[in-house]
Amino acid sequence: MRQAVRRELGLALGLACGGLLLRLLGLPWSLVWPAALLPYLGRNLFYLLRIASLIRRRHRLAPPFPQGLWGEVYRTIAQYQARRRKWRKRQIRFTRRFREAANSVPDALVILDRLQRIDWANPAAAALLDVQWPRDAGRLLTEVLRQPRLAGLIETGDYGRPTDLAPLHNRALMLTLRVTPFGERKRQRLVVARDTTKLYHLNLIRRDFVANASHELRTPLTVIAGFLENLTDAPDTHPDHRRPLELMRKQSERMRTIIEDLLTLSRLEMDEPPADLAPVDVAEELRLILNEAGALSAGAHRFEADIDPELMLLGNAVELRSAFSNLIYNAVKHTPPGSLVRVTWRLEPLGPSFSVQDNGEGIAAEHIPRLTERFYRVDKARSRDSGGTGLGLAIVKHVLNRHDAHLIVASEPGQGSTFTCRFPPGSGIYEDHRNDAVPRARALAGG
Repeated sequence: MRQAVRRELGLALGLACGGLLLRLLGLPWSLVWPAALLPYLGRNLFYLLRIASLIRRRHRLAPPFPQGLWGEVYRTIAQYQARRRKWRKRQIRFTRRFREAANSVPDALVILDRLQRIDWANPAAAALLDVQWPRDAGRLLTEVLRQPRLAGLIETGDYGRPTDLAPLHNRALMLTLRVTPFGERKRQRLVVARDTTKLYHLNLIRRDFVANASHELRTPLTVIAGFLENLTDAPDTHPDHRRPLELMRKQSERMRTIIEDLLTLSRLEMDEPPADLAPVDVAEELRLILNEAGALSAGAHRFEADIDPELMLLGNAVELRSAFSNLIYNAVKHTPPGSLVRVTWRLEPLGPSFSVQDNGEGIAAEHIPRLTERFYRVDKARSRDSGGTGLGLAIVKHVLNRHDAHLIVASEPGQGSTFTCRFPPGSGIYEDHRNDAVPRARALAGG
């Protein structure tokens, strides 16, 4: 660069010396300056027009380059063009690999632009969603895949959970569809649809089996429990037989509880989410549950309550009572005597919140992700001794899912546990607005 500047200064100095020489020879200044500047200006104009033409025609600049500063300009542009060519080649290779990878994915992938129109789709989308690219490019996804639930999902922007649907072009399929925002300002959408037909049918078989088996077991178990109770209370029963009969009666009662919980889970899984939402007097429900928990504890636990008496919740009263009672009873069953159980129900900035806190033994971190699994127990021996079935938190999870709520578990060994149910904003109402809440509940349910 310095050498080019020196060359340019030398050229300018040479032209200036030539102009002085012409002036010494007697030429007037009006002729000297044009004679000295025209060659310099003509040279620069030539290189300027040439580079403008090359750039306009996207011509590749290649040596030999002119001398001086124009050579540096040409060389810099040539280097920039070389870097750009390499970048474009890498981009083309990356795009090609992305397309090959996306085309080999068995899940349907559909990219929507800012106007929710189809921008691109992989081959799997044709079989699963009947979306073919480029045939359907520029069309609304809801025009191609006519599903009322899909239109509501995209318009509301609630992408927290996947949606199950059966496409109209192939009712034999069951798809799990998820929408993810991406791109500038998250205005584009990536739609991913996975074929979950086998899993769906397996779940149906499992639900039907559990429900049918539970129903079939309920009747004989009721008969057995009845006879055991009569034998236990009969005056003619030998004293040595009373203890075995009492143990048998307790185990039959425990089995009955398991069957009832299994039937509750089956009903929650098979039924649609509650459509007839109504204001639930949570404070009154908690008062009854705490009375029952006190009887279950037999005075061995201390209870504290921080309950907003006027805060109500839109939902299904039977299901919510089941979820709340399971959490409170678990705190009683799985904490040692003398433990404190604190129940809280209040409106928080993110929505209504129900929590049960205890100062018991706590739960290790590795167990927390599996607590809502069926029959999962942190301490199997202690859970059986306390009468736990391992289904309570699974019921809680399903009830909360049906109310668009979620469960948060915070616990550390030796520090106790806190189970919090967070409900969506707008689901909590106050007593003085109770009459206005029923129409709003039906609107939220789509009625």
